[in-house]
Amino acid sequence: SNLMNMLSHNNMYLLEAVCALNTLQTNVSVLDQVQRERSELPELQLQAMRGFLHRTGLTVDKLDHLNIIHVTGTKGKGSTCAFTERILRDYGFRTGFYSSPHLVQVRERIRINGQPISKELFTKYFWEVFSQLDATKDSHGVNMPAYFRFLTILAFHVFLQERVDLAVIEVGIGGAYDCTNIIRKPWVCGISSLGIDHTSILGNTIEEIAWQKAGIFKPGVPVFTVKQLDRPMTVLQDRAKEIGCPLWVCPDLEQYESGAGPLSLGLAGQQQRCNASLALQLSKTWLQRYRQSGDLSHTSLTSPLISLPLSPGLEVTEWPGRTQTLRHGPVTYYLDGAHTTGSMQACVHWFSQEIQQEESSNSPVIRVLLFNTTGERDSAAMLKLLEPCQFDFAVFCPNITETITENNADQQNFNVSVENMLTRCLDNQISWQSLSGTETKQGSESELLIKGRLPLLAKTRTHTMVFPCILSALQWISQGRDAVLAAAGSPYLPVQPSVTAKAEPLREAAQVSVLVTGSLHLVGGVLKYLDPSLAS
Repeated sequence: SNLMNMLSHNNMYLLEAVCALNTLQTNVSVLDQVQRERSELPELQLQAMRGFLHRTGLTVDKLDHLNIIHVTGTKGKGSTCAFTERILRDYGFRTGFYSSPHLVQVRERIRINGQPISKELFTKYFWEVFSQLDATKDSHGVNMPAYFRFLTILAFHVFLQERVDLAVIEVGIGGAYDCTNIIRKPWVCGISSLGIDHTSILGNTIEEIAWQKAGIFKPGVPVFTVKQLDRPMTVLQDRAKEIGCPLWVCPDLEQYESGAGPLSLGLAGQQQRCNASLALQLSKTWLQRYRQSGDLSHTSLTSPLISLPLSPGLEVTEWPGRTQTLRHGPVTYYLDGAHTTGSMQACVHWFSQEIQQEESSNSPVIRVLLFNTTGERDSAAMLKLLEPCQFDFAVFCPNITETITENNADQQNFNVSVENMLTRCLDNQISWQSLSGTETKQGSESELLIKGRLPLLAKTRTHTMVFPCILSALQWISQGRDAVLAAAGSPYLPVQPSVTAKAEPLREAAQVSVLVTGSLHLVGGVLKYLDPSLAS
């Protein structure tokens, strides 16, 4: 009884911390203003970040003790960080790893030795930082830092308090003016594959984006990049020359494999091979620096390092929500948070290979797409890439886990109104129908209510469905055939007979394959139900 009370109190304190953290999210009405300010005076963002850091009792000097590996890029930066962290952890180092976004719980963003920090540690360190900032906000004439800035400060605080040997820091957006870029003396920097994303903040061209990403370069600090297109590579080279740091292109993974046989990676997909190569270079350079006196001038690199002992860490790296496969009886889920056209191309290539293997060993498989996008992403372009996968059903839902969200503090997002989310889903449905030539059946309409706030009228159509939340979509797709999902509770959403009738192939098929993609937030909401251990 005492133990249960203690656990209940711990959960309550954690919930209070997460709710307090959510108050730092930007409201949708002021996001445009923030973007205008950021584009006008971006250097002030870093100045403000230094001020917030100082108010918590930290200084930029203290961050130098974290022996940081700083990684940016458009796609693959999180996977690169996961590979790097695992390699160095296998060498016996105590690692810190800061990433974004989180999939299920906000604690995932701050990891020690590969594990999200415990509820107790998160709660303890959260209130230490929050209280200091709250107590000093009036005297400084400034309010609290926004959500991502606060978590970045919290991560630095945690890593210093927990005395990690190194911290792998993933950039949030861009590089030059990202709040992680208050780091002055990283040990090594990495750039994963570059592409077009976050254009309202970073610029509309690949050259502008490359310039922003290269903003993490520091004088004398080695930088490694995967192979890039000529135009962005030229920008990276020019910036490296201007800043005064050595820049190397990582070799193909095959070059490490000579004599050692083919290398198996813990993360699926062809695109992970360049991420793994980048991680090997970052790890090797960090190890070299560690074994020397600590003075950057002693670094004796003259070329990319090929002669690495291949780390078993690459084979056991885990990074949920990226080219991840979960098999639940007759239903197999393929999860990938691809949200740019470049990453979606890689996702389609991976899914197509997986599904071919699946169908060669079984009778025909019913294919289902579960899709959503956020922000300024080009949904139509991504759906066009997905159309050749020949899905039997295309299902759309917003990134709302349940229609009732009281117990869902980790996944609340105050930046987007529910109306906007649903409009996006209906737009995606129309895009898909025009791409796939799906005919509209003028039939009965099913009115799906989101907590009485907004009726969503979704006409029943041959191949497409729109649901008001992730759980209702998953329950319809799985038709009670997924035991893990069934444990989440019986379907609470009233579904009309015509909608139930459409699901007959899902009930009859020997195998159902579901690709969940378009948004890491969607993938996180799905994982909350498919892998309950992530929510515990």
